[in-house]
Amino acid sequence: MWRGSGVLNQRQFVRECVEIAVFVAILFFAFRIILQSYQVTSTNMSPAIVQSSLVLVNKLAYTTHNPERGDVIVFRYPRDTRIAYMQRVIGLPGDSILINGEHIWINGRQLHEPYTRLSYDNPFAKTWQVPSNQYFVLGDNRRTSDDSRLWDFVPRDYIIGKAAFVYWPLDQWQSVNNVSDAYR
Repeated sequence: MWRGSGVLNQRQFVRECVEIAVFVAILFFAFRIILQSYQVTSTNMSPAIVQSSLVLVNKLAYTTHNPERGDVIVFRYPRDTRIAYMQRVIGLPGDSILINGEHIWINGRQLHEPYTRLSYDNPFAKTWQVPSNQYFVLGDNRRTSDDSRLWDFVPRDYIIGKAAFVYWPLDQWQSVNNVSDAYR
């Protein structure tokens, strides 16, 4: 509560309002620098992240280190950089990726992915060698995913950030399942 004359109370009130406004503006700009909202526009990442979900993306996640295998990233689509995509990092620079049917091998070790929908048809085997500063990404819903199997790799400088948290719809609130440990 304010004490003293009415003029002092008014000045104190205005000062506090300005301080609050400055604080809110700083928070807003810090939020915009660190985090970005991304709307999932496809079923590529279902069932973990459903179409129309809103996800917070940590844009500073890769300022001190590179993406890890299993991270869910948001990146500029290599075929049209005006479009953002969300997918899971499968292959790192230098990796050899073999996809044979529904099975994936990374550098000769089979990958076990409990988070995917593994019902895609792929009667052929194909191998990719991930170039320096590029990443091989796949959607969790392999049947519908437009991913590195079709257009190869994501350049490091196309990566916007790491998916952190699903905040919409409210009944889907969850941290994003970045499963780096499953790949070690």
